[in-house]
Amino acid sequence: MFQKHTSLLFFTHSRHFLSRRHRRQNNKPPYLHRHLSTLSHTLSHPIYTIWASNTGVGKTLVSTGIAASSFKDNISSSKKNKLIYIKPLQTGFPQDSDSAFVYRKTPEIVSNWFPQLALLASNQTLNVSNQILENGSCKNGFFEDGFCERKKLGNGNGNELICKTMYAWKEAISPHLAAEREGANVADSDVLVLLEKCLEIGVVACNGQKGESSVLTLVETAGGVASPGSSGSLQCDLYRPFRLPSILVGDGKLGGISATISAYESLTIRGYDVVAIVLEDHGLENDVPLRSYLRNRVPVLVLPSIPKDPIDNLMEWFNESQSVFESLKGIMLSSYQKRIYRLSEMPKKAQEIFWWPFTQHKLVPEEKVTVIDSRYGENFAVHKVKDENRMTQMFDACASWWTQGPNAALQTKLAQDMGYTAARFGHVMFPENVYEPALECAELLLKGVGKGWASRAYFSDNGSTAIEIALKMAFRKFLVDNELLLDLPQDNTLENGIELKVVALKGSYHGDTLGAMDAQAPSPYTGFLQQPWYTGRGLFLDPPLVSMCDGVWKIAIPRNIYAEDVILEDTSFNSRDQVFNKSRHGSTLASIYSTYISQELQSSSGSTKFSYAGALIIEPVLQGAGGMLMVDPLFQRILVKECKNRKIPVIFDEVLTGFWRLGVESAAKLLLCQPDIACFAKLLTGGMIPLAVTLATNDVFDSFVGDSKLKALLHGHSYSAHALGCAAACNSIKWFKDPQTNPNLIAEQNQLRELWDPELVLKISFHPAVQRVVSLGTLFAVELEVEDADSGYASLCATSLLLKLREDGIYMRPLGNVIYMMCGPCTSPQVCLQMLRILYTRLDEFRQEKIQKVCEVQS
Repeated sequence: MFQKHTSLLFFTHSRHFLSRRHRRQNNKPPYLHRHLSTLSHTLSHPIYTIWASNTGVGKTLVSTGIAASSFKDNISSSKKNKLIYIKPLQTGFPQDSDSAFVYRKTPEIVSNWFPQLALLASNQTLNVSNQILENGSCKNGFFEDGFCERKKLGNGNGNELICKTMYAWKEAISPHLAAEREGANVADSDVLVLLEKCLEIGVVACNGQKGESSVLTLVETAGGVASPGSSGSLQCDLYRPFRLPSILVGDGKLGGISATISAYESLTIRGYDVVAIVLEDHGLENDVPLRSYLRNRVPVLVLPSIPKDPIDNLMEWFNESQSVFESLKGIMLSSYQKRIYRLSEMPKKAQEIFWWPFTQHKLVPEEKVTVIDSRYGENFAVHKVKDENRMTQMFDACASWWTQGPNAALQTKLAQDMGYTAARFGHVMFPENVYEPALECAELLLKGVGKGWASRAYFSDNGSTAIEIALKMAFRKFLVDNELLLDLPQDNTLENGIELKVVALKGSYHGDTLGAMDAQAPSPYTGFLQQPWYTGRGLFLDPPLVSMCDGVWKIAIPRNIYAEDVILEDTSFNSRDQVFNKSRHGSTLASIYSTYISQELQSSSGSTKFSYAGALIIEPVLQGAGGMLMVDPLFQRILVKECKNRKIPVIFDEVLTGFWRLGVESAAKLLLCQPDIACFAKLLTGGMIPLAVTLATNDVFDSFVGDSKLKALLHGHSYSAHALGCAAACNSIKWFKDPQTNPNLIAEQNQLRELWDPELVLKISFHPAVQRVVSLGTLFAVELEVEDADSGYASLCATSLLLKLREDGIYMRPLGNVIYMMCGPCTSPQVCLQMLRILYTRLDEFRQEKIQKVCEVQS
């Protein structure tokens, strides 16, 4: 605050200020029951956070001025206004109490500005440090419902000022120090949950008056934007899950321009919307350079200079400031109304102008469009009109199409470092140049996912183009190794030219570009309606698949693989680890695989002299878009070995599987073999920005070395190795493999701990609605038990199930009758456990609905 001129107030210790009815209202109403532990807040009325560029610049005076101005609108109408003021963290209590100042001063100003107005005011402190009170029930160093008081101004009911302090400490120091010294500690999660409950007071106060701005809530922070909260977290990070619109109280003193701009940028780099900056006039005209810097993005309002006399009651100052506060209130209400209108129109606008990928628009009515306001770590903030116009969090169980991995802390760090990189480099072309982000990224890749085999990093823009590059590399290496370039006809006509094919697996998916599509077997993605040019230039083997069924990990062997001699012990396992065990190399099944693969490769030379299998490309262990299919690692190991024996270069498509998606940094570790070329994308940058890389051995690189530029790899993108992507990748790579930042990492094993509860995974595998389960690393997938006619990628059987899961706070998309949940490498196993429990409950309902439909058909 500037100077609150507040003296020690007398508070009455009371535990009955909130009646039982009021306490129930502060709890979540029935329609807000959620299964997943996420936060939400109402959009039924404006809610603003009051921030400051530093301590002592006047947040509380601004809050008080806004509070007094909020009661003006009902002077000539029957509408009753309510102002809710919330101070989450307060130190120096009770001598210094911001909520007490707002409670005491606002009625005084209102009676001066609007003499005929009736007002009921109350002030309550919910939790006070045990250093403040001596008696009562103490929990974690706090007494609950510590102090309260109320007063009434004039006659009549309806207008109300509600002031609340959530946590108060005695010593007038930073909250994190006060909490430590007084033994009254509070976790960030507890602060957020209690703030969520306090924000619900506005829902109660609205009393169903939709469309009217009769309620305004202010949340005032402590100290500056980056001042620590009670746990030591910066307050700009602490309150970020709510992302409430913000008012920034700037600094009008000497040095205040820098402090105000720094505070503004600290908020915006974290995704806050600052709707106005207000500061005191110290005669330095700090507002002029601020307006120039902001370029009309944010209005800057100037308050008169504040009297320094401690006995001044500030009434004259508030009178002089009335027009400023009314303007500020108008900005706040206008911004709120524009936001609500925009959120409400977005679904319809999206349907009119978007063309969503992999989406049949006819099947997406307006009410099914998800309006995402922001993202914080693993959660979307989703606007729900039908849910009492709320902003609620939803866990992104699609990992935003398999790219996302950052928790909230990494997201903030990536935003900061990418901002620095953009300011330093912007974008520069890559050929024949070197700059720090690209160099560091390449070094980290070769020491990480490429360790032990790769020596070169070729950057591109996305996974599909990384595959195209890998195919070019592999084909050249094949031609060189097999000395086929010497036999290439001079005219290079189609009839006499060399025909190169790939060896790939059915069910694979390597991207949407034309060359990548030709390297995969026929599927819904390659049909004539999608890709009339598709030719399928490959030998497509039918792989054995692994999944858990009824508590047992089983291998499903395709019919075209001779399996008469297979014994049960070779195809059934009590644990997933046994599936990856090296001891399986001596099994009968290994011999059968080897024979099948050898025969297929032998017959792949084609009918012409110049037809060859020039590359092997596989998704190691897991085929994603094919339906989250886990391929028997033994089969892939033998396949890699057989191809290398025939000088067929091996490509690992790790666009999905790389960077801890399967619990290890590279899926090559699970296969116990290494490729010649590997492609990475998605989690490479933590999902923040597109970037891909194709790693290759030195032998592959040497295949392109020569005296002519025509022998070089003539492929590239304008944004190859762009600095922003490389900076994000450097941060993500280091973050995920550091136990200090990734609590799930088992450092000595260099792998993630089990994220999905094994007992519940086992239980789900027995569920009658489930055909198979795959649980590996950050992925948990379920294939629903359906009739053959209702299976496959086009199946809509999971629609109702996924809609219910979204109601539970889990955002999912299906792959036909396969549904999956994907978390990040840093996701808490407790969150994964919650999601599994919700899924199991919903599977019961899905099963009952299915039975009911069958009965209806039969009847």
